[in-house]
Amino acid sequence: MQPIAHKRQVIKLGGSMLDELSESFFDRVKELQQAGIQLLIVHGGGPNINEELAAREITSSVINGFRVTSEEAIGVVQSILIGQVNPALVHRFNEQGVKAIGLSGFDANLFTCDLLDFETYGYVGEIQHVQTDILDSLLSADVIPVISCIGATAAGEPLNVNADTVASQIALAVEAESLLLVTDTPGIRIQNQPQANVMPEHIHRWIETEDIYGGMIPKVQAAMDCLEAGIPSVQIVGQQLTGTVITNEGAIV
Repeated sequence: MQPIAHKRQVIKLGGSMLDELSESFFDRVKELQQAGIQLLIVHGGGPNINEELAAREITSSVINGFRVTSEEAIGVVQSILIGQVNPALVHRFNEQGVKAIGLSGFDANLFTCDLLDFETYGYVGEIQHVQTDILDSLLSADVIPVISCIGATAAGEPLNVNADTVASQIALAVEAESLLLVTDTPGIRIQNQPQANVMPEHIHRWIETEDIYGGMIPKVQAAMDCLEAGIPSVQIVGQQLTGTVITNEGAIV
């Protein structure tokens, strides 16, 4: 494997805040680029999907932070993410003077998937492989890849993939030095107290005690997967880019 000349950082944007990104957020993106950091964006689109599913009277539920996706729902998820949310977000970046291009798992075989657990989740994917060639090419050209969380099976069938999972797998594949999970929940709160710095042992305990639950579970699992693979730190933050830093014991942030 060729050594990576630039530091890389993956930023995952929660779907609930895509319409609320401020100019200061884009200014921060530009600062990171000017500092020589290559950025990749992964996004969700939950609120837009929920609105369209409700309009079509398609029922949907969430189990363990994963959207149960029926055959009817996967078509909606695909069309909303690739047809609406992704191009709108790419436009915001370009409008702010940041070169960006939209991708999904279908583009250049970016990520291929198998079914995670069809009986439980329906058409939800588990990433098997990330093909990084297209990402390397875009980053070398100072273009930010903006990646939606629609994966493809080897046969080309669309699968819904949790965006936190996509972000972690992309970060691992491109050997990013850090992963930033930007969400409307600025970090981990335990008994209503914000946690600035935590380690995996704390997270395991809080999951057992159900202090961490719901949509926060895939976020912290994504964080721990990256730590285990050698990414130095993962942060769960709000739009101001502050929140909870998760590191292995002894790591320096």
